[in-house]
Amino acid sequence: MNPDTGGQYSDERQRQTAAEIARKKVLSAYSTSPVFARQVQAAQQLQAQQQTQQAQIQQQPVQQPTTPQPIQQMQPAEVQTYKAVPVNTAVSNQDLQKYHSAWQNYYQKYYNDYYAKAAKNYIETEKLRAERKRNDEKRLGEEELNPNSTNNEEIVRTLREKIQEKANSRFKLKKKHRKFIPIFAGVFTILFILFLQYNRFIFAPIMAYIAPGNVSDTGISAIDPTVNTNVSDTNKLIIPKLNVDVPVHFGISNDKTSVDNAMRNGVAHYMVPGASAYPGQIGNTVITGHSAGDIYSSNPYKFIFSGLERLTEGDLIYIDYNKVRYTYRMTGSRTVEPTNVAALKYTGAKPVLTLITCWPLGTERYRLLVEAEQINPAPETIDGPVASPDEPTTVEESEMPRNEKTLFENIWSWATGQ
Repeated sequence: MNPDTGGQYSDERQRQTAAEIARKKVLSAYSTSPVFARQVQAAQQLQAQQQTQQAQIQQQPVQQPTTPQPIQQMQPAEVQTYKAVPVNTAVSNQDLQKYHSAWQNYYQKYYNDYYAKAAKNYIETEKLRAERKRNDEKRLGEEELNPNSTNNEEIVRTLREKIQEKANSRFKLKKKHRKFIPIFAGVFTILFILFLQYNRFIFAPIMAYIAPGNVSDTGISAIDPTVNTNVSDTNKLIIPKLNVDVPVHFGISNDKTSVDNAMRNGVAHYMVPGASAYPGQIGNTVITGHSAGDIYSSNPYKFIFSGLERLTEGDLIYIDYNKVRYTYRMTGSRTVEPTNVAALKYTGAKPVLTLITCWPLGTERYRLLVEAEQINPAPETIDGPVASPDEPTTVEESEMPRNEKTLFENIWSWATGQ
């Protein structure tokens, strides 16, 4: 049933109509058959006999009921039904052929009509689709040729509205989060100031494992330390294990400003009473250098002694002084307070070397002292103690040299005029 109209679908009606036509054709085909005619005649005779018997029964008087006889005693000739009419079941091949031909003709016509209608509907649908496509292509072509058309204006208006809506949403979002801008700015400013103040804590440990000054390997680790080697007149300190090759400034004044200026151009010869010897002289030769500095500092030697902690007993250290190379072997290291200048004093009878730098890396809390003794030229060739001609006459320093000042320390010095 069709739920919209309450009746049957069109397909159902077509099938019922086709079945009715086929039934009529079959009846028409059988009506011309002699077998069918005999069957119809027999049925008519049976119907006439039944009508005659009913009329006779109605004319007889009513009798008293008697005992019914058993069914088997009744005469079968008295009971006549349609089923008793003999049916001739023998059908000729001609009748069957005619019957099947009628059905085949019906179905052939039915399906011919069905597929013809389907093909017609398909062709109409394709024509309609092709026509719509041509109309769309034509409309797009007219819009391209006429940019001032109404459709283009609508498209431009739509795009403009979308862009404006998107811009408004972003503006609202920015306006909503605008109150966080001062917080972010404050956090960024604090982090930036902390970086300027404490960046040496990050970079000093890194630079301890990088060649200071970005110099290449000098290759002096293969030199025999027992053989005196004549070198150029450039005074410098060489540590093969750390790949350090840096100028040494001898004979400078003992004041803090002179030592700091010398350490901006290399390392400095630091002299105090009891530790004022030069290379080759009996006594303690003290050399100081920086271990850490700000990454933005222009001093190329701010990390020159950052790797001193890596030295172990037996490592070789060289000093080129007055065209002679002096070789020292490390004997140990220790950490002292910055004010313990007396730790540099030496009363022995050998030429020794002490390297000074700040420790831990990035701070000036302690001073790391790396001590070594001269092995070439042999100390036995030196006859007795040799006094330095530049023995300092000023009062003893109260603190050993330190790293460069931090950001806040520079600001404080500038503000106080120190």
